[in-house]
Amino acid sequence: MLIASLFFAIMGVLVKLGAHKFSSAELVFYRSFFSLILIFALTIIQKLPLKTPMPGKQMWRGTLGFLSLLLYFYAITKLPLATAVTLNYTSSLFMTMFIPFMMHERPRKSLFAAIVLGFIGVTLLLKPSLHADELIAGTLGLLSGLSAGLVYIFVTQLGRAGEPDWRTVFYFTLISSIGGGMWMLLNDFKHLTWQDLPLLLGIGASATIAQLAMTRAYRTGNPMVAGSLAYSTVIMASLFGFILWDEMLSFDRWLAIGLIILGGIISIRTAPKSRL
Repeated sequence: MLIASLFFAIMGVLVKLGAHKFSSAELVFYRSFFSLILIFALTIIQKLPLKTPMPGKQMWRGTLGFLSLLLYFYAITKLPLATAVTLNYTSSLFMTMFIPFMMHERPRKSLFAAIVLGFIGVTLLLKPSLHADELIAGTLGLLSGLSAGLVYIFVTQLGRAGEPDWRTVFYFTLISSIGGGMWMLLNDFKHLTWQDLPLLLGIGASATIAQLAMTRAYRTGNPMVAGSLAYSTVIMASLFGFILWDEMLSFDRWLAIGLIILGGIISIRTAPKSRL
């Protein structure tokens, strides 16, 4: 999960750089398409079967993942990197909200407290003093966290059912490539140059490594531990944001980020421990 966090932060940096030329939909397409090529090449070289016994769950995971990715990339282009990453990582709060109902269990009182704490942080982060465009981007970033929370539940279920990491990532990148490609066909898109390829390949490669590492973390480890370690992406993203763009967050924004992280970790630790 730490490896996944590092490469997710690197991907965020490259997306922010690419936003100077490309739209969010274009970046989603190139990120997914290059990842798809890498994963498909892996299956050909190692003669791995692509047929899945769980097409429905793979479809839901891929569709929700595409939606989350599109919203997340838009937030990255409009907000400081650490803020966008933090809003996306409310996924742990949403994940632990959904798990008890999916498992037909009664939520613990500590879970309610953690969720309230986390969303107090969200309110502070999206306070009305933000500019209107940042408020819209922040809301969409929060929605990316909601859809990502559902994604992680499907990832865990697929892993527990025996679906290999590479196959889950393959279907996600396939669906995202189709979705991003269709979006591009309905809108204007920028012509590629040779100078664009290193950046776009970097987005695809970093995303692929991060996806494989994250999927393996949720499949082979405790999803609660993996979800807690995922927050290290926020720290890495904040360091990249400071070094590259001199992004200095105010004290109240850091307080909000801290509350979201604390609420997320508490909610993960107090969620039902039985398997999904």
